[in-house]
Amino acid sequence: MTSEVNSAQAEWWNAAGRGWAQAQDIVDLVLKPFQDLLVEAARQRPRERVLDVGCGTGGVTRAIADALDGTRCVGLDISESMLAAAREHGQAEFLLADAQVHVFEERFDLIVSRFGVMFFDDPAAAFRNLLHASAPDGELCFITWRTPEENPFMTAASRAAASLLPDAPAPDPDGPGPFSLADAAKTRKILEEAGWSGIGISAVDRICTMPESLLVPYLSNLGPISRALKEADESVRPQLMAQVRSAFDEFVHGDEVRVPGACWQVTASAPL
Repeated sequence: MTSEVNSAQAEWWNAAGRGWAQAQDIVDLVLKPFQDLLVEAARQRPRERVLDVGCGTGGVTRAIADALDGTRCVGLDISESMLAAAREHGQAEFLLADAQVHVFEERFDLIVSRFGVMFFDDPAAAFRNLLHASAPDGELCFITWRTPEENPFMTAASRAAASLLPDAPAPDPDGPGPFSLADAAKTRKILEEAGWSGIGISAVDRICTMPESLLVPYLSNLGPISRALKEADESVRPQLMAQVRSAFDEFVHGDEVRVPGACWQVTASAPL
């Protein structure tokens, strides 16, 4: 692995990645509408090499590899535990590295990410490094969350986690995190400073779904509730999970959970 600067994120995602690995099938099911957008983008023109940044357990990487038979697809992440799960499925190559500083030995004509580029210590430096990994006239396409207010499922999870650990420090709104690229003007400025051109930022809204039976496993393995449960004594975790489950009743419709996802689809081009 090359040197990395996002050490706090690497440490966190190596630990949290175990939960994501356990719930990877649920995650891929819930986030499939956004995966489909990236697969569609990949199909828009012939591709020789595709890079998936922050690939996690590799669902998007594999989907693009399946859609573009013969195209070299590489998934990159800083979480060793998540990449271990990704490699179990084959179908693509997976690289343990920090996208902000990794020296890429090849150039990619498409760089994609599904919720994997919001955690950089220095976003402008990271996107500049990704520009160096792009072939001339290569393309960038990523999906990122809009504001917390537009994503009520995620804010419900944060409130429920706060009820479990009321003394936990609040996250830094200006630091790395799921909503660090929620401001479209800020994101555009970062990409311009990094050297990308032809920047497009479009609002994308999707309703993501999962069976109601998967809601508790999803919450138990991912996000702020998972973090809070890990801090609690193992003997009381089932009681705590039952306590916070009611916070999500508004998203349950019969035997289906409907999660509104408000996102940006961001595109850009590398100069010729």
